[in-house]
Amino acid sequence: MIEMTRRALAVTAAAWLAAPARAAPGEPVIERAIPSTGERLPAVGLGTAVAYDRDGAAARGAAAAVVRALVEGGGRLIDTASSYGDAESVVGAVVAAAGLRERVFIATKLEAPDAAELARSQARLQTARLDLLQLHNVRDPAQSLAAFQAWKAQGVCRYIGITSTSHRDFAAIEAVLGRERPDFVQIDYSIDDRAAEGRILPAAAAARAGVLTALPFGRGRLFRAVRGRPLPDWAAGFAGSWAQFFLKYLLADPRVTAVIPGTADAAHMEDDLGAMRGALPDPDQRRRMAALIDGL
Repeated sequence: MIEMTRRALAVTAAAWLAAPARAAPGEPVIERAIPSTGERLPAVGLGTAVAYDRDGAAARGAAAAVVRALVEGGGRLIDTASSYGDAESVVGAVVAAAGLRERVFIATKLEAPDAAELARSQARLQTARLDLLQLHNVRDPAQSLAAFQAWKAQGVCRYIGITSTSHRDFAAIEAVLGRERPDFVQIDYSIDDRAAEGRILPAAAAARAGVLTALPFGRGRLFRAVRGRPLPDWAAGFAGSWAQFFLKYLLADPRVTAVIPGTADAAHMEDDLGAMRGALPDPDQRRRMAALIDGL
């Protein structure tokens, strides 16, 4: 997922109040184990909705710079979807041209368990084998993942998952997690939208599913909320920017496998990657972070 208001805020207002912190090469990258296998995944990835939904030289150029920043900064995860316009084509072309397929973890989504849609995604992404294949926007508590399980068994994908960005679908997500046991769940979760903490994160832990957090900047709400405000002094020990503040709140919960902020700006990608290095807030700091945002 991506929040395009971030670019607009950067251009039109002081949304970026602290200097972006480049990832320091000497600091270890925060990685999380995928519960079903133990494979470790860098904790900050890239979302691709909206920014890359129209293919063309500009989109490919921006994506190439962002993907390069992601990989050079220690990241691997790129999340896209068959429904994100041309995003799969842009990602596929950029990754193939740079020879980065073995260095990235490609996750995409299908709107239904449809073989034709899957083949289209594989062709657009220029890869026969996906790292993570997700069923997008699960709404039916009786949803079967049998086709996804079969594709996994056939080697089409290494992991399978489900997604939702709607609270009204929490019951369906909980039911499918408990019965189907996918490897991942992707959920709408940000410091100002913490409903997933009480329901989806516990269900994911019980099902031994990794958690990807979509919309970690709340569709730009968070940057609008802090416009004109400096980063608090008490956060300086773990965050170098508001983006890192927002992302580190999520990563401080060990049940979160990775956050996937969206951007078409390489400098923003570098800043986001700073969230997977250095200290994470402790429980008291985390409560203080939430109280600060709730009070705005």
